[in-house]
Amino acid sequence: MAYQLPPLPQPIAIFDQFIARQTETLVIKEKLLDNFDIKTHTGQPVLRVRGQLLSMRGRKTVTELGGTHLFDIVKEMLHIHATFVANNQAGEKLLEVKSSFALVGSKARATFTDRRTGHPVSLFMKGNWFDTSADIVDEVSGAVVARIDRKLLNMREAFLGQQTYHLTVAPGADMAVLVAMCIALDEKNNEGQGGFCTVM
Repeated sequence: MAYQLPPLPQPIAIFDQFIARQTETLVIKEKLLDNFDIKTHTGQPVLRVRGQLLSMRGRKTVTELGGTHLFDIVKEMLHIHATFVANNQAGEKLLEVKSSFALVGSKARATFTDRRTGHPVSLFMKGNWFDTSADIVDEVSGAVVARIDRKLLNMREAFLGQQTYHLTVAPGADMAVLVAMCIALDEKNNEGQGGFCTVM
């Protein structure tokens, strides 16, 4: 994809090794058995995401290509609104994605602590998850951190509940964090609770 995003005023990251050095377009393809392929638009693998079908909280394990564990994405129970978190192996919460219903569509916000600065970061979705595209925006600077473009479903994908997303990441943004946010939004969408993400 030829869509370009301007560099962020300063990097926003948990994982320095996944900070985009230039505009990067990732293809996030949902596969059978709750797995995802994460590749660049040229087909280069970036991350591995494997689901655990028997997990009550829909656990997805995200690793580097060499197998190093980065985090697990799980649904937290006992919340009024759908809440997904990314935890490291020690159980430390790295990222939280919350969604709630609004008059039109619904809302989503991701929060985490930037490992470089120690400052809290809040990202929100601008657009609707069922639209063909939506922006992920840094609440403080107003900068577009990423854009999600949904591939229109073909009949086979619709029948199997699989989706393909193109995630265009701005230079300076953490690709792993944004992939986690997209997967959490996809999981919420799969629960059949309606459209996603209008401006908060």
